[in-house]
Amino acid sequence: MATPHINANPGDFADVVLMPGDPLRAKYIAETFLEDAVEVTNVRNMLGYTGTYKGRKISVMGHGMGIPSVSIYAKELITEFGVKKLIRVGSCGAISTDVKVRDVIIGMGASTDSKVNRMRFKDHDFAAIADFSLVKNAVDAAAAKGVAVRVGNVFSADLFYNPDASMFDVMEKHGILGVEMEAAGLYGVAAEFGAQAVCIVTVSDHIRTGEETTAEERQLTFNDMIEVALESVLLG
Repeated sequence: MATPHINANPGDFADVVLMPGDPLRAKYIAETFLEDAVEVTNVRNMLGYTGTYKGRKISVMGHGMGIPSVSIYAKELITEFGVKKLIRVGSCGAISTDVKVRDVIIGMGASTDSKVNRMRFKDHDFAAIADFSLVKNAVDAAAAKGVAVRVGNVFSADLFYNPDASMFDVMEKHGILGVEMEAAGLYGVAAEFGAQAVCIVTVSDHIRTGEETTAEERQLTFNDMIEVALESVLLG
């Protein structure tokens, strides 16, 4: 049944949902990659669609910006609509010079400055990790398509405009591949409610150098990432 944030009907969502932050990205994915896609939710213009990809039923829905937003939608998709697998597809910023703009990163783990996982884990450290089978499928799908990917730890920040620039030095020292704003929350929700999740992101800008991708470059790398995510679903 409908929730305060999702006005879909039972059965409207597939068991797998791709989740970009921007609802217009969800619309783009549905119109570009899915067949017979239909809009199933539009509360607060957070658009969601269900269609098929190579015969496989798949849904796509925006999750907004930040851990609180993605946590609301992920929880309701899992507990109220029976979704089993959530694949965040988005962008991130790079810190290390070893990571380049346009790189595709699979977030095997997600560190964070948010307290949400401590709240759900009785104030202890919670290892926010992706589901291994989803990571493996994404890696295999990328290899089959000839898309180079990096696999490792990302950092989910609560603040987009971080006032403490020295934290980037700490992240780089600990091998953080990219900074984004949702993966740690998504992984925590998936663990709490018995679902599987993975985060696949492209590097849209470099925090150190200031380098940014153009709109055209972002679209190309975004399309590569979406195809990797969709092909990974077909692997199981």
